[in-house]
Amino acid sequence: QVQLVESGGGLVQAGGSLRLSCAASGRAFDRSAMGWFRQGPGKEREFVAAINWSSTAANYGDSVTGRFTISRDNAKNTVYLQMNNLRPEDTAVYYCAAGPITAVAPSQYDYWGQGTQVTVSS
Repeated sequence: QVQLVESGGGLVQAGGSLRLSCAASGRAFDRSAMGWFRQGPGKEREFVAAINWSSTAANYGDSVTGRFTISRDNAKNTVYLQMNNLRPEDTAVYYCAAGPITAVAPSQYDYWGQGTQVTVSS
């Protein structure tokens, strides 16, 4: 059984912070790169951040660079997304994904979570 389960989403005011978690089971996490994507209504899935197994490399989408931080705790099989200085345009469903490389394309990831809603009010 392979599972990725996101948590930590919710409603926050612009300028606020939120921390998302993604708990992994099975072979979705072991030796895998982990990524965060988001998708708003009527929009394409957008790359947010990715991190490799050893936490020695991380990539960020242009819209979140400097505001979001991805991290992972392999002992807990968990990846995190710290989101600071949130903006209304950050409103979306956020998805956790696992794959072989820290890619920006959704097609490069093999496993996906159900998503967690993040809503930023103005």
